[in-house]
Amino acid sequence: MLRVLITVIAMSLVSGCGQDGGDGTSSPAPVAPAPADESVQLTGKEAYELVCAECHEEGIDGAPKTGDRDAWAGRSWLWEAVLFEHAKQGYMEMPAKGGDESLDDTAVEMAAEYMLNRTFPDVIRAD
Repeated sequence: MLRVLITVIAMSLVSGCGQDGGDGTSSPAPVAPAPADESVQLTGKEAYELVCAECHEEGIDGAPKTGDRDAWAGRSWLWEAVLFEHAKQGYMEMPAKGGDESLDDTAVEMAAEYMLNRTFPDVIRAD
């Protein structure tokens, strides 16, 4: 009985699609989906996984490994600002923006912040 009721309702809905609205107008034509918004902002994790993880997960070319406090030891107390600048501009073996110039500065900073949070989860940083 329930199947019959669902089938009747579905047929009623489908039969009304594209019909004249009774006022001489027809239903509007389907609209194509809008193109993807190229300004969609990646999360820090997404940007990290897309660009940074390739070197920072394994410590390739001297990149300090994410999550390894010792690998990050001996850096300046100003290192967060320096880290962001190096990530954006490049430093030693690391190319600017990890080699992906399509990343905006915000995505790069969010990726760096993600690395910091994974490496130093107990350190509270100012927003």
